[in-house]
Amino acid sequence: MDSLQRMSTAESPLSKTNGVGIALFLPSLEGGGAEMVMVTLANGLAAQGWQVDLVVAHAIGAYVKNVSTAVRLIDLRAARVLYSIPALVRYLRRERPPVLLSALNYANVVALWASRLASVGTRVVISEHNDVTRDMGSEPVGRSWLIPLLMRQSYPRANGIVAVSGGVADALSKALSLPRERIDVIYNPAVTERLRELSRVTVTHPWLAPGEPPVILAVGRLTAQKDYPTLLKAFAALRAQREARLVILGEGELRGALEAMATDLQLSDDVAFLGFVDNPYAWMRQASLFVLSSRWEGFGNVLAEAMACGTPVISTDCPSGPAEILEHGAWGRLVPMGDPVALCESMAASLSGDCHPEVERRAQAFDLGQAVQAYIRVVQRQSI
Repeated sequence: MDSLQRMSTAESPLSKTNGVGIALFLPSLEGGGAEMVMVTLANGLAAQGWQVDLVVAHAIGAYVKNVSTAVRLIDLRAARVLYSIPALVRYLRRERPPVLLSALNYANVVALWASRLASVGTRVVISEHNDVTRDMGSEPVGRSWLIPLLMRQSYPRANGIVAVSGGVADALSKALSLPRERIDVIYNPAVTERLRELSRVTVTHPWLAPGEPPVILAVGRLTAQKDYPTLLKAFAALRAQREARLVILGEGELRGALEAMATDLQLSDDVAFLGFVDNPYAWMRQASLFVLSSRWEGFGNVLAEAMACGTPVISTDCPSGPAEILEHGAWGRLVPMGDPVALCESMAASLSGDCHPEVERRAQAFDLGQAVQAYIRVVQRQSI
């Protein structure tokens, strides 16, 4: 057994401890927001003395190394989430965790099916991390009908349902005809002591040297959801007015197209696509401004993380999390979605301003400890 205590489903069962145990289930540990939230939550629960299993269909991804040694990492070794059902059933029958908490819609459906097949009394709490209507709309045509069908059939059987923002809860209730009162809202545990420590690491990049132009930072997967074309157009307009640089951290299928767009806009010398970075928080603290240009979010982890690093922030007023995080503009500028002119104006105003809100104070609302206690209350509830 390695330092992460990884076990296959064929190995010996968990040793039981006093107190309540909980298992968390998700597809993998790839570099996405929901995956990071689940790892952070697992680590936080374990730090409070819970016996925690982090169960994944396939234990691959950038966040494997972030799993605490106090968390048992269970690898079901399934090629796809759907194929993990038999192994998950065997795990539930052998280990009989009192609670199974899952994240992401496919994994939620699989968790509910597996629990029903296992018939061992495990309570299933599912969590939604994105605006379900937007997610459905972004699926390929051949699958766009299947996901909502499976969710409508499965979700009512959950013992608990958690949404990461009020907007996500409202959209989920409407899309699946679920009573809104059945859905608990728990903001993501975006702010941790580890984040604070990592943010203090010095990034040695020439753009961050004293006397260099201000650096604007964006963090997130290079997908349509994040709407980086609008950010690039806005930055091109800003760059025509003043010196500045743009750094984008993240990988995704649109990287080639976005790099080509930056070249077409004659921004190649002032825009850097640095890919997935282990420590984005150090960049957040040293950047002059953080920008979220998304078309939709579930919560907007990176926005809360940047605020925890003390960096001024701008976000599109997209569904569902940013307006809640910023309390409708009290802690940072909100701009219309897909509007490069408004975004350019907001970036220029922020970079020229000397007075910014104390965003670190607002970020305390998204602390790990608060999220852990909220999840504990939900999973310990006897009935919904």
